[in-house]
Amino acid sequence: MNRVWAFLLIILSISAASAADKDKKEFKVDPASSYANKQTQNKVTIAAVPYVNDDELKATFGKKNPYQYGFVPILVVVQNDSGNALRLNLKAEYVDADGRHIEAIPPSELQYRASSPRRNDTGGPIPLPSGPIGRRSKKNPLSGWEIEGLAFNAHMLPANESVHGFFYFQVRPEPGASLYLTGINEASSGREFFYFEIPLDAGPK
Repeated sequence: MNRVWAFLLIILSISAASAADKDKKEFKVDPASSYANKQTQNKVTIAAVPYVNDDELKATFGKKNPYQYGFVPILVVVQNDSGNALRLNLKAEYVDADGRHIEAIPPSELQYRASSPRRNDTGGPIPLPSGPIGRRSKKNPLSGWEIEGLAFNAHMLPANESVHGFFYFQVRPEPGASLYLTGINEASSGREFFYFEIPLDAGPK
């Protein structure tokens, strides 16, 4: 009997996991060339879109809203029309209006750095929470598949294809900011692309 109950529990667990996977909506984006915030270099186009609007944040992240807890998610779309495969080791930095470079926060760390709920519109960097970090809470607002699952993690980009994902920054959105990207190489020759610096003021389209 115990074996029967154990088997039933396994089946129920698998069914629940499958149902949860079905609830995860596939996140789709438009071609990089269709966005207003973009730059093209040697037939490689990169678009960068900050997500700060309530509707688009909810549609994308659901209840795991990083902006509400002190982080600006920036969608990066890389479109490769160069005819050659690319090797990606993207490093992203937020450049504020004063020219300061602020590195992206690893997505796995967001849940440990989350501030109390508020908007990033009070000026200055969002302070880190006091006390020890590193202990995961079951009720942590930024734990779950949404944050890491939507992060940019591509390392290869075939010719004539596109990849996308989010970088997260603990910053206050401001006019005159840009996204600075390095780490793109032609796979066959190793030739490195110059940096991309994409203004973030133009809007979503």
